[in-house]
Amino acid sequence: MRIAVTQLATSSDPQETLANCISVISQTAACKPSLIVLPELGNISFLQEIVEQAKKHHCYITLSLIQPTKKHTTSCLLSPQGEIIYPAEQQALTTPWVKLGLLSNSQDTSFETSRGLTLQGAQLLCHSMNTFSLDQHNIHGPARACENKVFLASANKIGPFLTETQQTNEPLVSLGQSQIVAPNGQLLAKITHNETGFVFADIDLEDALEKQRPDETNIIEQRRPQLYQALQSQIKTATLTTDNNKVPATANVALFTTYKSNEQAIEDVCHYIENNLSDIIQLPELFFIADKSITHNTEQLAEIENLSTQLISQISAELRPFQYVCTSLVIGGIHQAVIINEQGLFATQQQLHFCQRYSWSALGNNLQIIELPLEQGNINIAMLTADDANIPEIVNLAALNNIHVLLVPFDIQEPCEVEYNLIAKAAEHRICIVAASREKSFAAATPIDKTDNNIFKKNKVKAQKCTGFIANLTTTPTQLEQWQFRKFEGYLNRPLVKYQHGKITKALVYPSAACNKLTILQTD
Repeated sequence: MRIAVTQLATSSDPQETLANCISVISQTAACKPSLIVLPELGNISFLQEIVEQAKKHHCYITLSLIQPTKKHTTSCLLSPQGEIIYPAEQQALTTPWVKLGLLSNSQDTSFETSRGLTLQGAQLLCHSMNTFSLDQHNIHGPARACENKVFLASANKIGPFLTETQQTNEPLVSLGQSQIVAPNGQLLAKITHNETGFVFADIDLEDALEKQRPDETNIIEQRRPQLYQALQSQIKTATLTTDNNKVPATANVALFTTYKSNEQAIEDVCHYIENNLSDIIQLPELFFIADKSITHNTEQLAEIENLSTQLISQISAELRPFQYVCTSLVIGGIHQAVIINEQGLFATQQQLHFCQRYSWSALGNNLQIIELPLEQGNINIAMLTADDANIPEIVNLAALNNIHVLLVPFDIQEPCEVEYNLIAKAAEHRICIVAASREKSFAAATPIDKTDNNIFKKNKVKAQKCTGFIANLTTTPTQLEQWQFRKFEGYLNRPLVKYQHGKITKALVYPSAACNKLTILQTD
């Protein structure tokens, strides 16, 4: 199926906007797409003229607009037969080629709408937007595609974002950047300039039906709706640290990855602790095991459990007061994240979602929110291991429990986990994320396209190295009233990310910044 995304400027003159729309649709129709995605066009009075374009070029068209009888922006689908379909909230629409989910405004800045559409069978999310920030293009939109394994086609306006009476000292301009993203996060096509135009890609819809991770874990079957409902009713913020003045401004964190195994790996970590003063040392899941497949062997699993007990004893003997190590271990035949302090096992978090690489492990039914004492004060943390941090529902529940830092001992399965998914969660929930994994290499290939309407002109196959990272928060989130004092750099709420490099990666994180929750600007 061929889909196309466009970008164009609108005007206070409806006839000028209509002329722009018809011109862009006519240009785009030359590539014979089955579907054209237009940007958000505001309160338009010429919808019927756009319907005629869909009939003329025998294609579907999606766009967002403000209906005269309503105050908010809504999306609609125009069919080649002249139908105008306004979907009900979170309703997926069926065409002869594909089942569509329609997004508007900032609906991609949280997971709920896209997830709901995916559960109804949507294979392609069409997002008609009008934004002046890069957050949705480079963080949230691709994350929605990846975490649901669906295609995303987003079309953004260009030109002035606000009217002249609303302009600040830093004029706002809609950025364009219209793009098409694959279910694995691969960028299929993008308009890299801020000019009127279109771009297209041919997509295989079967790719959006395959919901398997590389280890064949099904991301939809992983979900546990009943668990989320139960945990929602048990939110514990009232019993945890809520006085922002008592939350430390900073915490020293470190990612440590050993390339050794078994006892040698444990000794490597102990040596690091002995010579460093980090408050929290984050290790990958089962950091002392290079090949996780051995956990499926009963005898080797018993040996891993013995090593887990041994390392708790050895590591705790090296830790200072108010110093912690986070990793995952096998305890009682169960895979779980742990925090170790100078006295031994401080806290545990059982794996919550099934994944094939630990199919032998029982799953937990509780999300532990831990008040972690540091020398400068206490912070609220949660731990998620295996695939758990890739599940947006459970990260959302952790954030609702008022955590400041999410600790993630994991093992990267796909590049999109660290390129988009986890970073989007840090941005959306205003939490620091400290995630450690063994370095992984993935083959990356760009698609073939010989047209001038695609940013890729030839095949490129290269190894893509992926690591964990520390996602920090800015201490002064960009807000509209501050723009007169600081230059707007394109992002509203992007975390500061330091990727894991080599064996040791250190950074200061700002737990106190997680107390300042920022709502992404709505463009209604």
